[in-house]
Amino acid sequence: MVMKVLIVDDSAFFRRRVAEILNAHPDLQVVGDAVNGKDAVEKTKLLRPDVVTMDIEMPVMDGITSVRHIMNECPTPIIMFSSLTHDGAKATLDALEAGALDFLPKKFEDIAKDKKEGTKVLQDRVCALGRRSSMMRRSSAPKPASLDTSTSPKPETPKSAAASLSRTSSVRNAQATESSSVNRPTISRSSVARKSSGKSYKLLAIGTSTGGPVALQKVLTGFPSNFKLPIILVQHMPAAFTPAFALRLNSLCKISVKEAEHGDVLKPGVAYLAPGGKQMLIEGRGANATIKILEDDSARMTYKPSVDLSFGSAAKVYGGDVLGIILTGMGADGREGSRMLKQRGAKIWAQDEQSCVVYGMPQAVTVAGISEENIALEEMTSSILKELNYG
Repeated sequence: MVMKVLIVDDSAFFRRRVAEILNAHPDLQVVGDAVNGKDAVEKTKLLRPDVVTMDIEMPVMDGITSVRHIMNECPTPIIMFSSLTHDGAKATLDALEAGALDFLPKKFEDIAKDKKEGTKVLQDRVCALGRRSSMMRRSSAPKPASLDTSTSPKPETPKSAAASLSRTSSVRNAQATESSSVNRPTISRSSVARKSSGKSYKLLAIGTSTGGPVALQKVLTGFPSNFKLPIILVQHMPAAFTPAFALRLNSLCKISVKEAEHGDVLKPGVAYLAPGGKQMLIEGRGANATIKILEDDSARMTYKPSVDLSFGSAAKVYGGDVLGIILTGMGADGREGSRMLKQRGAKIWAQDEQSCVVYGMPQAVTVAGISEENIALEEMTSSILKELNYG
């Protein structure tokens, strides 16, 4: 089935460039373009595209406002184009909060080593979202929650994560990473009926990609200030974005969240976000475990940061005393790291198919028989807290 795409940008040159790339894919067809956010809202309702590509800064109506209108009036998968700057990062996070599902830098060379790879990345990301448009339209589109983007001191209680994605972004990734004949894990019990397994833990490790910013926000804002484990977060994200994302999470959560730095000692109640473009490892032992940040210009590593590398290092330091969580995301990063953890006795959970933005990474650990449970995003925080004996 050919997926229809609407391109929104005030630059005629950029619209033509994106159209040429997308039309070159046999499963994609550009059915129209829009020159500003207001035009985008009207054409989305008229043309009913499967995916919208959206610029952020435009006249008449900006991209973030346009996303809010589209998600309220005609829920459609939206991928944002952003500049890799601090301001661009903040605006992109606002767009994701408003209901956009994914983002890419406007300079394709920033995400790929050559033009061919950059073209494939754009095509693949649009295809992944396009497969889910019918599911979004069958869902009701709740209004997005407001988000305080300031870096002011933390509020007494955390603000709610974006509601707009919890229902309208139910998606699945059609690409199976391993044979579906492998036994799938038991579907999650309701959080009301859940009881702790009685296992002890020394670390919570979370890996995610597409859809991860909103998913992480939803999970982490529910943790109490006395959360008793250190947390490592591996989100596929450019280097320019991770400082702003860590600040945003820190302003919303009762726990502390920071971009990880080389030499950080892992402390309970602190979440360490892997810096974009680098690798985050754990070294040392027990209470003296520290963060090691490595520059990575290797062409053999697709993801920087890599969930596999971070989880693998956690297995060496903490053995089986880890609760590993794989949230929404494209690809299979995290499968091998999760396998290493499970071989040491750790527990691995995956986000369930229905609540994922893209069911790629969770699917990879599920069909490999690594994940013990598939848990809906809205149940993830309460499930973690009950496993750790909070109430």
